[in-house]
Amino acid sequence: KFLEQFKDPLVYLLLAATGISLVAWFIERANAVPGAEGGEALPFDAIVIVLILIVNAVLGYIQESKAEAAVEALSSMTAPQTNVLRDGKIERINTVDVVPGDIIVLGEGDSVSADGRLFAAASLRIAEASLTGESVPVGKKTDTLAQAKALGDRANMVFNGTSVMQGTGRAIVTSTGMGTQVGKIADLLQATEDDETPLQKEMNYVSKILGSAVCIIAVVVLVALALTEGFQDVHDVIDSLLLAVSLAVAAVPEGLAAILTVVLALGVQRMAMHNAIVKKLHSVETLGSASVICSDKTGTLTRNEMTVERVVTPSGEVQLTGTGYAPEGRMVVDPQ
Repeated sequence: KFLEQFKDPLVYLLLAATGISLVAWFIERANAVPGAEGGEALPFDAIVIVLILIVNAVLGYIQESKAEAAVEALSSMTAPQTNVLRDGKIERINTVDVVPGDIIVLGEGDSVSADGRLFAAASLRIAEASLTGESVPVGKKTDTLAQAKALGDRANMVFNGTSVMQGTGRAIVTSTGMGTQVGKIADLLQATEDDETPLQKEMNYVSKILGSAVCIIAVVVLVALALTEGFQDVHDVIDSLLLAVSLAVAAVPEGLAAILTVVLALGVQRMAMHNAIVKKLHSVETLGSASVICSDKTGTLTRNEMTVERVVTPSGEVQLTGTGYAPEGRMVVDPQ
């Protein structure tokens, strides 16, 4: 992930400038007259460019690592432990140890840890809002379906990431991990190719223009020196090459990549203050151009938990605080 921070045309151009600067420094040192003054003891230009690139990569790596850590903390949809029936006994094991063929035992309040086929169910209702968007808990039964149906209509199946709201049931695990319906969705999201943002397209264009300009400058300077002063020996050729290369390297904006990263990082921090997590730095610029965001609401933007906020009686009103099914809250009496 750290090396991915260097996958940028502008960074490639800066790396090329670093290499050219190093070659020029070695040539200058090799052709220096012993005892003569002048010249650099170290390739300071190359060192400065490398330091800028490293700082740029570290900033991007830190911001994206923070975002990924936050996403991992939010995406803990799988129950840490699951009740299974093994050797005729109900055992509570880690969810990662559940395998196809296991019999999972479901009760009210449990989170389903794998996809499975129900073979026993008693008043079983499961909230599938996180998977299908269905706001009402779905009644489950063990009957065989006459034909293939959509995901939300498979009443004899339970799915990873959903929650048992009522009743009990037992199911044979058919798939786990990335083989579940939730896992397939995650796999599709990972397989989606990232399009270049408008800023990335502009920077790629600028990098191509700069690369062409740098080459043209070097050639023009070299030809001009050859026509005006001529080359008497190999030292004249080397000096002219060093001058042309130095001018070309000087035309490359070494600080541009770092400045862009800092600006985008500041945007990520501002978004974080509003509880919005940005996984990729360049997404900040694209998000600024968004006018409409289409998203599933139930279980995504909302909690799918009915909440009583006010009780009206003939003698007055009672305001209730708190959210969802959490037991915390207060009752504030407002007599009329």
